[in-house]
Amino acid sequence: MKPLLLLFLVPVLAWAEPATVVRATELKSEPATDATTVAQLAENAAVDALERKGGWTRVKAGSNEGWVKMLALRYVATAKAGDTGIAQAFNVARSGSSGTQVTTGVRGLDEQQLANARPNPAELAKLNNFAVDRSGASAFAEQGKLMPAAIQYPEP
Repeated sequence: MKPLLLLFLVPVLAWAEPATVVRATELKSEPATDATTVAQLAENAAVDALERKGGWTRVKAGSNEGWVKMLALRYVATAKAGDTGIAQAFNVARSGSSGTQVTTGVRGLDEQQLANARPNPAELAKLNNFAVDRSGASAFAEQGKLMPAAIQYPEP
């Protein structure tokens, strides 16, 4: 029975894609910012990207496995010496001729993410620290030599 199980796991292992971490980041137990931290990953740490879920990617880093934000990864160039022209064409389509991964962002939230959404008071408190009153905004504008201007908006 074990050889049969290994046979099914081989395709899953083949999908692991080598990548590096573009900046120091936390490896999370779940694809969420408030999930427990499994490990700290250093900048340029080598990982294997296994699965994507929303804006998160499940990775294996040494003996640790967990989730990092998708934008924290840079995928390693996939063309290898000895690749056929067809294999290289697929690799270029996936990673571009420069060998770098291009990411355009994540669109929207799925129904489950919306249903499981929870307020995060700590993050709201951080945002409140960016608030500024009118006099603070005016002082900032003066410092940057910004001048007020009246803008005529077009009629609908």
